[in-house]
Amino acid sequence: MDAHLLKPDLENYVTHLECSATGQHYPADAVQTLSDAGKPLLVRYDLPSIKKNLSKRALAERRPTLWRYKELLPLRADPISLGETFTPLIDSRELAHTLNLDQVLIKDEGRLPTGSFKARGLALAVNLAKSLGISKMAIPTNGNAGSALAAYCSAAKIESLCFCPSDTPEVNLQEMAFYGAKTFKVEGLINDCGKIARAGAERGLWFDTATLREPYRIEGKKTMGFELADQMNWELPDVILYPTGGGTGLIGMWKAFDELEAIGLIGEGRPQMIAVQAEQCAPIVRAFEQGLDHAEPWLNAQTAAAGIRVPVALGDFLILKAVRDSGGFATAVSDAEILRTQASIAKSEGILLCPEGAATAAALIRECSRGRIRPGAKVLLFNCATGLKYPMPAPVHSFNDNQPLETL
Repeated sequence: MDAHLLKPDLENYVTHLECSATGQHYPADAVQTLSDAGKPLLVRYDLPSIKKNLSKRALAERRPTLWRYKELLPLRADPISLGETFTPLIDSRELAHTLNLDQVLIKDEGRLPTGSFKARGLALAVNLAKSLGISKMAIPTNGNAGSALAAYCSAAKIESLCFCPSDTPEVNLQEMAFYGAKTFKVEGLINDCGKIARAGAERGLWFDTATLREPYRIEGKKTMGFELADQMNWELPDVILYPTGGGTGLIGMWKAFDELEAIGLIGEGRPQMIAVQAEQCAPIVRAFEQGLDHAEPWLNAQTAAAGIRVPVALGDFLILKAVRDSGGFATAVSDAEILRTQASIAKSEGILLCPEGAATAAALIRECSRGRIRPGAKVLLFNCATGLKYPMPAPVHSFNDNQPLETL
């Protein structure tokens, strides 16, 4: 048997796909993209049947992997896996003590295949593409999503193409290409790359795997919510700060919490969801503060946290609804705050955050000082990728044999 294949006791509980704006139903047994209204499609399940057949005890007996929640995933065949283990919750005692919080946990998604949480969404998207007969997939990407697509496509024997902004870090470009993806640098931002991916898909050249333009990346990302509840003994934190570009993970977790409540694994309580963006690319923050349901495109977007440099999000209305329904808010931090916080936490706690993860820590510090996060709260931050993929400016000294060790 192929070492990549897992053999779950597969039973599919998917009933249909549903337009996130109109509620219109679509069949789940065919290739789907957006709804007729041009909005993301959401996977719906037979939750009453799952409730009868799934318990906390049954889950506890399974391996701690993404596929542990198979009843709530749209699998149509045995999944191709690259080893999607649970990611750890790291206790940041320094932040908790400094900010007068009961607990600050950092969920370190950098432990996943290809070193980021993009592995969750792309694992599902590629598995479903394989089972539905798709042979070529393309993606617009700031880096980590392209790496994940390339890896899973190689494992699934699917051809992949990655379209990247021209200033995408070289390490990300090389990673995609090394996994076998045809990798292209494009003048412009990720939305410009998205236009190329859409144009090719419209001509039948490939399948467009861009954020929320197919139904299954969100199903992979929602496993963050399942896993978080599971690891915390089915009690959710008071506050979740999430680095928000396209927002798939925030939308997915909100969907996960609803599904967990429907099958009786959690109660009706929800965390405050805080969408974190960069000050120089903050369309969701602006829309939230203006009371809008949709976010206007952000012009001249730039930030050191490339993963959240998304000038326009297809799922903007879903992000804003989840944030508001949770009693949360959207906030933006400067690049200076991001980089300063990243360096500080590395030195004080030995935790290497990526810039996007550091943005959530910087936002936590800012919002505690403003009083929008109450003292004594239990807070969770997402570190969405390994910090090893990003520049780490720090002094490195030279040493010569004649130098007295006492002077070091």
